[in-house]
Amino acid sequence: MLFVLSILSWLMCQVVLSPVPQNGIFQYINDHQDEYVQRLKDWVAVESDSSDPEKRDLVNHMMQLTKDFIVKLGGKVEMVELGEQEHPSGKKIILPPVILAEIGNDPNKPTVCFYGHVDVQSAKKEDGWLTEPYTVVEKDGNLYGRGTSDDKGQILALLHAVEAVNTIGIPVNVKFIIEGMEEVGSDGLDKLVEDKKDTFLSNVDYIVVTDTPWLSKKPGITYGARGNCYFILEVQGARRDLHSGGFGGTVYEAMSDLIYLLDTLVDVKGHILIPGIYDAVAPLNEKEIKLYKELEFNLKDLEADTGISKFLHDTKEELLLYRWRYPSLSIHGIEGAFSGTGTKTVIPAKVIGKFSIRQVPNMNPSVVEKQVADYLQSKFAERKSPNKINVTMVIGAKPWLADMNEPQYLAARKAVKRVFNTDADMIRAGGTIPIAKNFEEVLGKSVMLLGIGGPDDAAHGQNEKISKFNYIEGTKLYAAFLQELASI
Repeated sequence: MLFVLSILSWLMCQVVLSPVPQNGIFQYINDHQDEYVQRLKDWVAVESDSSDPEKRDLVNHMMQLTKDFIVKLGGKVEMVELGEQEHPSGKKIILPPVILAEIGNDPNKPTVCFYGHVDVQSAKKEDGWLTEPYTVVEKDGNLYGRGTSDDKGQILALLHAVEAVNTIGIPVNVKFIIEGMEEVGSDGLDKLVEDKKDTFLSNVDYIVVTDTPWLSKKPGITYGARGNCYFILEVQGARRDLHSGGFGGTVYEAMSDLIYLLDTLVDVKGHILIPGIYDAVAPLNEKEIKLYKELEFNLKDLEADTGISKFLHDTKEELLLYRWRYPSLSIHGIEGAFSGTGTKTVIPAKVIGKFSIRQVPNMNPSVVEKQVADYLQSKFAERKSPNKINVTMVIGAKPWLADMNEPQYLAARKAVKRVFNTDADMIRAGGTIPIAKNFEEVLGKSVMLLGIGGPDDAAHGQNEKISKFNYIEGTKLYAAFLQELASI
């Protein structure tokens, strides 16, 4: 009898200790997908436009909704106040609080911290939207609405994944940093990370940013991003604007000087003409070139999506290298010039050109700043104009590059394989992710970008959307990642 009881006891222990089948959590997610879509509709309906001071209460409301949901999941939440900001209008506005939350605090488990945001870019129907931007519309397998992809949809997929995994117990400790000012520069976030490095963030092993798209319809994991040096080039001529009828042909025009200088920065093939700018670029190796060749990416799809009939490079490998791996220079606009409708024959006294250089490892923003300033001063001296110029670098965000063989990258790859039955594309971002570099430098921890956005989601643009497939299967991806990270 004792032997039989022992056998029964052993069998019961095996039932308790055996892992829940992998598709059990996936089935839970499938069963709740209508609820997930409805929650996305509720969140998108909150016009949390962080650029509009009149909508700051809505941003704060969005932060509260997020907090309430995390509490519902069993999380411990702190709302950290960041103080005030001075809006360009001169008005001082209270910054939205940042959510610091955690679920689980077992010292024997690894701790992963997820970062995301719930503020959005501005959107109006008259901007060219086919639907009301703050009302989610389901059409052709997509969920249209401002924030569906950037970043409310991705944050919700993560939170729903945590909810699903928590039905059997989360195998890792999970922390969240969720803010409401990402779309306007994340005021105060860098200082918060620095302030919390020895407390809230002291036991974090891995950091995951949930605010990125894939390169194609194939799932991608992002391990690098270019930096950004943004420049203001000011040319000052006369004390006041002049009439071209009275002064045309008699003065050195500030606008002509500016156009000349901007035209010396880059050639027609996109090659930057500033001496030394390519000197620090990390050399390519054969392994990296092979990686680019294996990525799923179609130039024809990109042409159709953008309306561009011809790119500067003819192959996908070349285009991706110049999009991610080499620096680029783009001219963004001119301030102070006449740009309204109709005609105006003014000679502007002062004009400002705006351009940026996306840098790559191992470029240093301070070195780039000097190279640009020295070059423009030398080119302006050649012109022999009596006008004055001033060159200012207003953004100096560093590039970021991680080791794709770090444990959390291996876990993410396994999760992609498990959910989508394919290998993940390992990709880089042509844009800049300042918070990734900040996390890496301040905390010294592995950082990874694991997003679920599609390449054609039009984040920041009209008719932003996320496919329902990405939204639901992306929820499964985050759930699988939590489990795989525990096993790694």
